[in-house]
Amino acid sequence: MATWSHILFQDSASPTMEQMIFFHDHTMIILTLITTLVGYMMMNIMYNSFTNRVLLEGQEIETFWTIIPALMLIFIALPSLRLLYLMDEINNPALTVKTIGHQWYWSYEYSDFTSIEFDSYMTPDSLNLSSFRLLDVDNRTILPMNTQIRIMITAADVIHAWTIPALGMKIDAIPGRLNQASTMINRPGLFFGQCSEICGANHSFMPIVIESVSTNTFIKWMNLIS
Repeated sequence: MATWSHILFQDSASPTMEQMIFFHDHTMIILTLITTLVGYMMMNIMYNSFTNRVLLEGQEIETFWTIIPALMLIFIALPSLRLLYLMDEINNPALTVKTIGHQWYWSYEYSDFTSIEFDSYMTPDSLNLSSFRLLDVDNRTILPMNTQIRIMITAADVIHAWTIPALGMKIDAIPGRLNQASTMINRPGLFFGQCSEICGANHSFMPIVIESVSTNTFIKWMNLIS
């Protein structure tokens, strides 16, 4: 989900997303080296008229092109496994937010302080120039930054997917099942997402907006709406 004037990932807003971007760059360097080497060899073969009628096999080169790809796969797999364990790490959360997917809106529940529940619908198209078309909602999800947060996801009707690219989060919302993920937002701002699972006619019109604020601002907001 690219943003305006960007062709790569969104700016990371969590440690998990930072590690994902690092892993992407690490993998792309290896793929670039492989592509360059293979392209160079193919060009040499195509434009080289020399042949060797004696060379029928080469144990050394066969060993070489078996070991080198295996080492490259290891260099890719080790950071990938580390990232998978990091994404599944369970921390002691300071805040738990329950998210429920509906056709075609999201519901949120804050049950740690008082029972706060609200629905989040996409705002209409007829907005001013400073608004975000098809991305803004009437009730944003306010979360404190630099705080361990647990997101619990489920759905009321069909399968949805709660996705925030800037946080590196994509969690399936499945009816009858409760999924969870942990995150920590490390900077203030607005972070947009959308449902990432085809869920019906208005699948494209159920955006997600996270507003990251300081802890004091979050407590004031909780007192205001409770």
